[in-house]
Amino acid sequence: MSTAEETTGGEAEPWEEVTPDAARRLLVAAVEAFAERGYHATTTRDIAGRAGMSPAALYIHYKTKEELLHRISRIGHDKALDILRTAARREGGAGERLADAVSSFVRWHAGRRTTARVVQYELDALGPEARAEILALRRQVDAEVRGIIEDGVAAGEFDVLDVQGTTLAVLSLCIDVARWFNIDGPRTPEQVGELYADLVLRMVGAK
Repeated sequence: MSTAEETTGGEAEPWEEVTPDAARRLLVAAVEAFAERGYHATTTRDIAGRAGMSPAALYIHYKTKEELLHRISRIGHDKALDILRTAARREGGAGERLADAVSSFVRWHAGRRTTARVVQYELDALGPEARAEILALRRQVDAEVRGIIEDGVAAGEFDVLDVQGTTLAVLSLCIDVARWFNIDGPRTPEQVGELYADLVLRMVGAK
């Protein structure tokens, strides 16, 4: 299954933020190549070839291979942050919001696993400025989950001694789904999301 066809419940990944169409095709090709071969082993010729374009055509839309990775990483982290912010700001108790955050985050990492692997595991390939930008987004992601857990502790819903450590454990659990999830496996992204939401609620001692 190609990156463009990855689904969560049949919804295609449009990369609608990326225009024109040629730039989108190159970005999708880069995601597939980086996930398959790794950033450093992928050449601009590999990416252009996957997109059915000449190497020269790539430089019309992206100045460097790193610019492609930065664009992919920025879009992916913005999406991850949006998923968690939506869950954190919904109505309901901390338990409901944490379950929603985890299930949604896991569904994205399973359904968009090729993209997620690049977004989560190629950070060190970015230059200092781009890396600092992505790390700032990661701190915001951490803050959304930590805030829900802190709310639960304050309300007496959760029994957590180390909020920071628990936040890290929850995020690590969710992110790792992108590494092992197989669309031909026994569970759908939705089922894995539900399972992990239940596991996390047990982890925080939800009342």
